[in-house]
Amino acid sequence: MSRDVQLQYAVPRKGIPGPASFRRWVDLACQGCEGSVLIRITDETESAQLNHQYRGKSGPTNVLSFPFEAPAGVPMAHLGDLVICAPVVAREAAEQGKPVQSHWAHMVIHGVLHLRGFDHLSEAEAEVMETIETLLMAELGHADPYAY
Repeated sequence: MSRDVQLQYAVPRKGIPGPASFRRWVDLACQGCEGSVLIRITDETESAQLNHQYRGKSGPTNVLSFPFEAPAGVPMAHLGDLVICAPVVAREAAEQGKPVQSHWAHMVIHGVLHLRGFDHLSEAEAEVMETIETLLMAELGHADPYAY
């Protein structure tokens, strides 16, 4: 059964995967977890603003993850929100010589793993997270996202 995945588009949908692809990628990365996910597809301006506001970094980034924690006593099954910058994803895919669809899948999986609490701040954390990402991408028939 597919979980609730809501999509918001702040950019034209041309070149962006369809809703079924996003649901498939979220479901795969959410194995064993509960909750809905909201994915907002943005332009570079919005991505840069959010990246600065929430991470203190300048410029747009490929994916931002915002885990949700319900207030005490409020039963809500929402895993969190992802903000994915369409122009950055397209540019990175071209620069890395990988299929754009594959890079979209990787960004969704990467973001959902962050929502689940995985991180890559230390070398050990990065190794665990990247291993999971690589295995999930292989399950989808995509190459190792870190081999480019």
